[in-house]
Amino acid sequence: MRCRHCYEAISLTMLDLGSAPPSNSYVSQDPADMPEASFPLKVVVCERCWLVQTEEAVERELMFSDSYAYFSGVSEFWQGHVEAFTHAAIKSFGLSKESFVVEIASNDGTLLEVFANNGLSCLGVEPTLSTASVAIAKGLNTETDFFGASMAANLVRKHRPADLVVANNVLAHVPDINDFVKGIKTILAPGGVISVEFPHLLNLLRETQYDTVYHEHYAYLSLGAVKRIFEKFGLKVFRVQKILTHGGSLRVFGAHADASYSEEASIGALIQEERMFGLELSETYFGFQQRAEEARDVFRSLLVSERDAGRLVVGFGAAAKGNTCLNYARIDSSLMPFVFDSSPSKQGKLLPGSRIPVRAPSELFDLRPDVIVVLAWNLANEIVPYLRQNLPDTTRYLVASPELKFL
Repeated sequence: MRCRHCYEAISLTMLDLGSAPPSNSYVSQDPADMPEASFPLKVVVCERCWLVQTEEAVERELMFSDSYAYFSGVSEFWQGHVEAFTHAAIKSFGLSKESFVVEIASNDGTLLEVFANNGLSCLGVEPTLSTASVAIAKGLNTETDFFGASMAANLVRKHRPADLVVANNVLAHVPDINDFVKGIKTILAPGGVISVEFPHLLNLLRETQYDTVYHEHYAYLSLGAVKRIFEKFGLKVFRVQKILTHGGSLRVFGAHADASYSEEASIGALIQEERMFGLELSETYFGFQQRAEEARDVFRSLLVSERDAGRLVVGFGAAAKGNTCLNYARIDSSLMPFVFDSSPSKQGKLLPGSRIPVRAPSELFDLRPDVIVVLAWNLANEIVPYLRQNLPDTTRYLVASPELKFL
């Protein structure tokens, strides 16, 4: 394999999770025995530009299809997150009703809706019709296609360059990261600002967040790698913020290389932190496989013990990371009969691979399980208080990652 950014030959493997179906490819129960397509899930490291990436790229059309089941507006935490970001961006960059905002991977329009409600002109780009249709129903202008350099040029001709380009949790989701960043360069107005968010590779390694690895994540990003890719295409990063989403993410602000924004101290400080941790040293990646296997085995052993003791264990949060965890640990309905989720798009379906049925939370309260595994552990602070209001005090709550523990 050659690196998707610099095309260097790659030989360093960080993690091999075997084969699994794409983590958001939920299965209809009719017919439930329909075979699933599985693909290798192996993460490798480019020792030239230090871009960490999946070895094989599953076709994006297969994963981001018309039946895509992730809707960002379901989470109250995410709604608060985008509202805070929107108001801060308007204030920080002097955006007004004359400004034009483009969001790439706009999903159901949860973020763009806040900008629109503040009077800004907006455009969403979202290839999954299941989510885009929700945004369109809200009255948000949405283009339903995959973003790249060619599309960006067409959008500039059709609309105008963007004063703010928002790309939350999509930079890691593109098979051709060079074409994607070139597209951002193309659509950005001369004085415009880019804001991208992505899970931080440093947290993945430090906390052994192996379950954040899944096929939709073509890349696992550091600030250093993103900075190099941006500079390759005439962009610069000038500010970085650590944020809490997805187990620890970065929000990176960028602009054209000749823009007036000066690089802030936050950039140099985080680059130094990444280098001190060893993100640009091959040996840093050597032990990750063993740590992931140990975490997997401890999780499975605990579930077996709970079942053998006659206790009922269920899951909450049919998240992509949860599907990685369940499939890697070989958990099926014999160990976890149900998973509950608030998203109507997932209810009544089966989890990919494990084939565990997904149910609505209202059914959970009658079941009164002994243990609930919070599979969407990054939202545990939102999920657990909600469940405790409706379940007995004897119910215990468990997270399997990044550290196996009862809450």
